[in-house]
Amino acid sequence: MVYRILTLIIKELCALLQDRQGRMLLIGPVLLQLAVFPFAATLEVKNNTLGIFNEDGGSESVELLQRLSRAKAFTRVQHLHSDAEVRRAIDRQEALLVLRFPSEFSRNLAANRTVSIQAILDGRRSNSAQIALGYVRQILDSYLEDRQGWSATRTPEFVVRHWFNPNLEYVRHIIPSLVAIITTISTLVVTSLSIAREREQGTFDQLLVSPLTPGMIMVGKTIPALLVAAFQATIILTAGIFLYRIPFQGSVVLLYGSMFFYILALAGIGLLISSICSTQQQAFLGVFSFMMPAVLLSGFPSPVENMPLWLRHLDWLNPLQHFIIIVKGVFLKDAGFPVLLRALWPLILIAGMTLTAADWMFRRRLG
Repeated sequence: MVYRILTLIIKELCALLQDRQGRMLLIGPVLLQLAVFPFAATLEVKNNTLGIFNEDGGSESVELLQRLSRAKAFTRVQHLHSDAEVRRAIDRQEALLVLRFPSEFSRNLAANRTVSIQAILDGRRSNSAQIALGYVRQILDSYLEDRQGWSATRTPEFVVRHWFNPNLEYVRHIIPSLVAIITTISTLVVTSLSIAREREQGTFDQLLVSPLTPGMIMVGKTIPALLVAAFQATIILTAGIFLYRIPFQGSVVLLYGSMFFYILALAGIGLLISSICSTQQQAFLGVFSFMMPAVLLSGFPSPVENMPLWLRHLDWLNPLQHFIIIVKGVFLKDAGFPVLLRALWPLILIAGMTLTAADWMFRRRLG
């Protein structure tokens, strides 16, 4: 029995290492994760923008703002001058949180009276916003300790408002993101195994001698993935609305229209993997090598702003990052087409690039 098991182990290892593609797919994901995880998998908050709406203008508020601007969590301070600018900064995710100083802040602070500061947080990024608010509290406490004669019982009162997720329900962060992640998995699995399965089962030659052109074959492999992914996304959306009671704020047509281009982008990646691989086993490894970095860099487990600048530029090619922004925007805040266009046009461009690369590789392998 031991000999039979050992023989099977050797056979599986030979199947994985017998060709160059298999060896690369075994080594490549490990090296890629080794390079990406130390930079992206962190819960620290840094490289964010702090919005300031200072209605006071006194010396005390100016000094406090100078201390906030030196915090590592905020590399940029955006000065706002109206309620409309505050709403725009949060809507467009230009600021992680906004601090609003009332007109009597410096006067009350100088008179040793209780003061209040309003903190407006982006509830779509609730974890990061809460951590950033903790940094702000630490800076404020340090500032008050340096003031002579300040009573510890007069700690400023924060009036916190969480937009788009008032009660900080974690399910409102998970469900929209799951729409994107599950769609990613189903599309990649269906498309990446399609051509590899044909080769493995010996039916690929029969497909080539049929009256179908390579372009028709690519379309025929893409549409099933589109239908499966859309069906699974519909199940998640329905469960989120009726089971988890998450209000759907936006347009269904806009969401599914964006999903169409997202699935096309993923289908191109899956077909490219399938065209390169000779077996389904290699195709699975190819999906894994793309899926893990894509999820890690999407902004779902940790903020994109935490990553180095070079990695954020590289992450622009990650379609999952753009689609998560679209899903949360439509689901939670009724974002319109002009707002989502900044995330939609990269999906259209990536779809064109990946489908073109898949078609080129497919025809090259045929040759």
